[in-house]
Amino acid sequence: MDGGENGKKAKRKDEKVALYKLFSFADSNDVLLMAVGGVAAVASGLSMPLMTFIFGKLINAFGVAGRDNVVHEVSKVVLQFVYLAAGAGVASFLQVSCWMITGERQAARIRSMYLKNILRQDIAFFDKETNTGEVIGRMSGDTILIQDAMGEKVGKFIQLVSTFFGGFIIAFVRGWLLTLVLMCSIPFIVMAGAAMSLMISKLSARGQLAYAEAGSVVDQTVGSIRTIVSFSGEKQAIQKYNSLIRNAYNSAVHQGAAAGLGIGSVIMIIFCSYALAIWYGSTLIISKGYTGGEVINVMFAVMTGAMSLGQASPSVSAFAAGQAAAFKMFETIHRKPEIDSCDDDDGGIVLEGIRGDVELRDVGFSYPARPDHLVFDGFSLKVPSGTTMALVGESGSGKSTVVGLVERFYDPQAGEVLIDGVSLKKFKLRWIREKIGLVSQEPVLFTTTIRENISYGKPGAGADEIRTAIKLANAAKFIDKMPDGLETMVGEHGTQLSGGQKQRIAIARAILKNPKILLLDEATSALDAESERVVQDALLNIMVDRTTIIVAHRLSTVKNADVISVVQRGKLVEQGRHSQLIENPDGAYSQLVRLQELNKESEGGDSESLINDSCLVRSGSTAISRMSSLSRGSSHGGSRRISFRHSFGLPDVAENLDGGKRKEVSIMRLVKLNKPEIPALLFGAIAAAVHGIIFPVFGILISSAIKTFYEPPHQLRRDSRFWALMYVLLGVAAFLSVPVQHYWFGVAGGKLIERIRSLSFEKVVHQEISWFDEPANTSGAIGARLSSDASAVKSLVGDTLALIVQNLSTVSAGLIIALIANWKLSLVILLVVPLVGLQGYMQMKFLHGFSADAKIMYEEASQIASDAVSSIRTVASFCAEEKVMDAYERKCASPLTQGIRQGLISGLGYGFSFFILFCTYALCFYVGARFVHDGDATFTEVFRVFFALTMAAIGVSQSSALGPDASKAKESAASIFEILDRKPKIDASVDEGLVLAEVKGEIEFQHVSFKYPTRPQVQIFRDLCLRMPSGKTVALVGESGSGKSTAIALIERFYDPDSGAILIDGIKIHTLKLSWLRQQMGLVSQEPVMFSGTIRSNIAYGKLGDPSEDEIIAVAEAANAHRFISSLPQGYDTGVGERGVQLSGGQKQRIAIARAIIRDPRILLLDEASSALDAASERAVQEALDRATVGRTTVTIAHRLSTIQGADVIAVVKNGVIAEQGRHEKLMSIQNGAYASLVALHMTS
Repeated sequence: MDGGENGKKAKRKDEKVALYKLFSFADSNDVLLMAVGGVAAVASGLSMPLMTFIFGKLINAFGVAGRDNVVHEVSKVVLQFVYLAAGAGVASFLQVSCWMITGERQAARIRSMYLKNILRQDIAFFDKETNTGEVIGRMSGDTILIQDAMGEKVGKFIQLVSTFFGGFIIAFVRGWLLTLVLMCSIPFIVMAGAAMSLMISKLSARGQLAYAEAGSVVDQTVGSIRTIVSFSGEKQAIQKYNSLIRNAYNSAVHQGAAAGLGIGSVIMIIFCSYALAIWYGSTLIISKGYTGGEVINVMFAVMTGAMSLGQASPSVSAFAAGQAAAFKMFETIHRKPEIDSCDDDDGGIVLEGIRGDVELRDVGFSYPARPDHLVFDGFSLKVPSGTTMALVGESGSGKSTVVGLVERFYDPQAGEVLIDGVSLKKFKLRWIREKIGLVSQEPVLFTTTIRENISYGKPGAGADEIRTAIKLANAAKFIDKMPDGLETMVGEHGTQLSGGQKQRIAIARAILKNPKILLLDEATSALDAESERVVQDALLNIMVDRTTIIVAHRLSTVKNADVISVVQRGKLVEQGRHSQLIENPDGAYSQLVRLQELNKESEGGDSESLINDSCLVRSGSTAISRMSSLSRGSSHGGSRRISFRHSFGLPDVAENLDGGKRKEVSIMRLVKLNKPEIPALLFGAIAAAVHGIIFPVFGILISSAIKTFYEPPHQLRRDSRFWALMYVLLGVAAFLSVPVQHYWFGVAGGKLIERIRSLSFEKVVHQEISWFDEPANTSGAIGARLSSDASAVKSLVGDTLALIVQNLSTVSAGLIIALIANWKLSLVILLVVPLVGLQGYMQMKFLHGFSADAKIMYEEASQIASDAVSSIRTVASFCAEEKVMDAYERKCASPLTQGIRQGLISGLGYGFSFFILFCTYALCFYVGARFVHDGDATFTEVFRVFFALTMAAIGVSQSSALGPDASKAKESAASIFEILDRKPKIDASVDEGLVLAEVKGEIEFQHVSFKYPTRPQVQIFRDLCLRMPSGKTVALVGESGSGKSTAIALIERFYDPDSGAILIDGIKIHTLKLSWLRQQMGLVSQEPVMFSGTIRSNIAYGKLGDPSEDEIIAVAEAANAHRFISSLPQGYDTGVGERGVQLSGGQKQRIAIARAIIRDPRILLLDEASSALDAASERAVQEALDRATVGRTTVTIAHRLSTIQGADVIAVVKNGVIAEQGRHEKLMSIQNGAYASLVALHMTS
């Protein structure tokens, strides 16, 4: 960015916002809340040091007073405890509430500022600098980090700092010499604490990374499960996964060991400093006249002060994370776009009327994302008002770029775009965009109702206007058929509608806008012939009296344009009407027409059937309509979108579907899974028991030490040395037991996770395909289950067991010590001790943070944002930014109030717990004083009972608060066992079934009925019969959604028919061994799935065992792929990129063919294998297919009829049965036959 490399490095370092800048969006209320919260935090931070001060006075009162005046002396001090309780309670409440509320409010404000600014950026910004995933990630993830850094964590930080200073001030005031000596141990505590938290965060990041690779295997496997299954690649996937999860196990063990060492050493250092305090304190009592109370006071004050510094580290890291997260967000918020649609102030021209002359003058342009690739260089084009101009040319020639320039999504680098002779840059952007209507190749609908979608064209349009628009767009018929009419929800990205329906809604939206200039970017390319005709009619209705620019691949759609312009490599080569251009036989237009009519001799004028879907490659729209998009999980529409939802925590469909039905999980079953690690668990448990006893023992030591301070000097010297030594020993015990406990539980937990993941993954891979169709089982969802559920389950077994053992030993030791010391007093104190425990629990929860996971709350709002960003061009061209913002803010309102309520409740709970704590202390000592007065207890006993019980309570509550969230883990366990217990209906891992000695390859459908399990209301086949003779080519044709692809899925046995049977060589396929059956077939689908790896590994995937180099080259040659592969620099070792992104459509398709032939299948299944290609690649692929089909039974599916005229049998699928079958010539001779009318449709459309 600035000054080359050094500049970049400097930038990297400073990519964070100064802390105070985080609050730059606060309003006056927020400032007030922060001020109150800040003061309260200081006050609540001082409560602990003050407590130690009062405690010291209390000890003196007990130690010095005689039996007669003890109650009087102690009561005076106890009253101070009560005052402290009230103050601390109020301060804590204000601190937590104020900070949580202001954090919530400011984060919400940042979120909407961010979205607002994202929406006004120019399109170039989205090409280069961001994508939907990133925006949503920032809005849901980063704002949470920011909120964390400016909410309760700030209050907590202020509180801890004030505790730190308060502790030391009190300590210095009460006894400066002892304080100075004790301070030497502080650096050690701080160092150990910091080192530990650093190690743990580093290691947990490593654990995440270690699993990430395995996670991507899951994503790839589930995302392309059909391909894997059809090539029997399940074993390979499982082996790869198992080798990768090993890493995650190692890092889990390291994490356990590091945590143990850290905690152990901190405890040891603390106990050693106590030892120092007692030994040196007693020296001071003798020589400097200190009192016992002062020594204890200093000891406790220094410790609370020091500990609070250690606890501040999570706050500091939260600040750092928030500052880093804010950097990118604030950068975007302050970014000024070059083309700004929201700039209403700088004027810009607004004309009274607009004629609609469009002109591009000497335009030079390259896309910002690919600056070195010139699209236009001195390109000029003039479209007079009210005429229709068609742009044709091969893909990548720059046709759609014209549309982008006229809409002013981009500004040309040279030359200018003029409307009515005025440069586009001079107009007010919003106004000019309102005059331009755009219908694009992939119409973008928002997740809302049809009415809302249409009214994006004109906010506040009346019902009549909308009615007229849908009539003109030919959409009224299908909308009225819907159960809710205009109020029908269209689903995410419009998935509930078919392509033609979406396209017509998009046209209605454009009509409603009533634009002067209409841009149609391949508006009918992705449709089958029938829908295309309807949409074409709708377009003709609205092109009247408007300047229209049409971009089309298919020439038949533009024959009637006023002018046709042929664009080649960014240059205008020819212009004129269809009739003129066609006269020049060597002209560019004539060549395009010829390319599209290669099969003219056999089919009249089926020009489009060839080029029919060639644009699909560009648009990435896969499914030709919703039917096929749902039935094929691999289509982007199907699986990627949903997995996307998971990664941003959108509500898990699975939970909602069967939330009620999840079985309870027996803990025994989990323990069984952990059986091999029983020795490790035992060692861990013993160490945990030792760890548990440490706190109650500490209570004994403190009370004895206090007693020592009131002894005569010579005895004091001897005893203090003894007790100091005991402390050191206790520290060593802690240092030994804690790491052992953590290490062994780490081993057991890591092993369990690995085992669960491995078992589950194996189960998942072998499920039948219909299981993957369910929205709950997309690659994202399953990936999440394997990564997080497995680790959650571990906490249920290992960590919980450790806690139970540790707490049991703490409680029993505490009780025994207390009851031995003085059973009457113990029983009294036991009644109130649970309250102390409660406070400890609240305290730990507070340190963890109360802010609930706001992610879930902002789910729906994120959905709106993701919709808007992923279709930013549509939002921009309809000037719908404000509309989106309104919807977003409406959705954010309830989570905001929810967050504020949460702040108040958390604050109340936290404040109340402090109040109770101090009151309990007061009560205990008052009762103790009464007992001493009545002679029922001695001074030492009171303290021993008090410390033994409170230490036990605090130990238990703190460790439980840190304990795992059992309910979450239970749910995870349930979801894992659900996978482990599920019996697949069609299982390839089973070794049963017949194997035929030789396969002829004759296929027969006998009375097959079928519907997809996920859509039981749509009957696909009703009693379908069809014979496919061995060695012949059978072509299935029909409208989209008629069930052509379903036939292939049934032959591959992805699904079983509901009734009827499918036979191969006269044998029902469900009696054959499944893995063998699939070995006999080669599948080439519409969107071939490539696995990340080399071209060689992708081809070899088709064959079990390792094929030789010669075999690979032979099939590559047969598939017409050898030439392009060997021309690549690395040849067969070229990487294909994730999902094959490094290759073009035609190249992927040919590699997929090679992969299918290498197993030398008897049966070849081609599912629209050449539909998504442009004419040139299609020829190459078609040749490869013609070679491959020789001597094999071939089932082929095509939308384009020209590709299948040579088939031995053509079967027309209609309404779930075979309407007619025979050769092309025979079917063409049937008057008004289904086939003849399909061909006719293709010719006229």
